[in-house]
Amino acid sequence: LADAQVIDVKAITPSGRVIFGTTVTIVNCDTDEEKVYQIVGDDEADIKQNKISVSLPISRALVGKEVGDVVVVRAPSGDVEYEIDKVEHI
Repeated sequence: LADAQVIDVKAITPSGRVIFGTTVTIVNCDTDEEKVYQIVGDDEADIKQNKISVSLPISRALVGKEVGDVVVVRAPSGDVEYEIDKVEHI
């Protein structure tokens, strides 16, 4: 615990890039369905509050990408393409 660091995403200068703690709006390229998720640690994840774990496949696909990028997420029903519409530090 002594080495733990608290990350205040609001204190990080927005760059349009998805990082841990950001809130991301993505759009399904096939259905135009919009989803908003905050990327959080495993212990904070709560899908009902739209908080997803950084270790999930969708999070791993999004981290490091920028607004306008299209990512492919491997799902049990097949690959799904999402476009990153917005990245917020809230």
